Amino acid sequence: MTDKKRKIPQKWEDEKKAIRATQVAFDVGEQVQYVIRKEALDRNVNPSDRIRQILGLKVLSKPKRLRLSVSLNNDEMAYLAKVYQVDAGDPIEIKRRAAEKLVEHVKNTLNNKE
Repeated sequence: MTDKKRKIPQKWEDEKKAIRATQVAFDVGEQVQYVIRKEALDRNVNPSDRIRQILGLKVLSKPKRLRLSVSLNNDEMAYLAKVYQVDAGDPIEIKRRAAEKLVEHVKNTLNNKE
């Protein structure tokens, strides 16, 4: 038998609030998207926080880990595994190698600007 009077952990309470949030996507032109994304980068925030700032909404002050992401299907993961000569069933190693390639790309790009 469960105790119905038991308090819900704070973590779950916070998740309940997040569930109530509504995702809003804006269909705006390419130039608007570019400027907002660039402003976000220049301010070291993510684009959704920049949108919140522009709209005058509260933005969490705690720093977030900015990260890049991409969606890969099974064929793309298999392709990368082949390119990196790793097991296709090891997504962590594929991710590590892909991250290394991104870092190397940026180093090369910055070196070519000098």
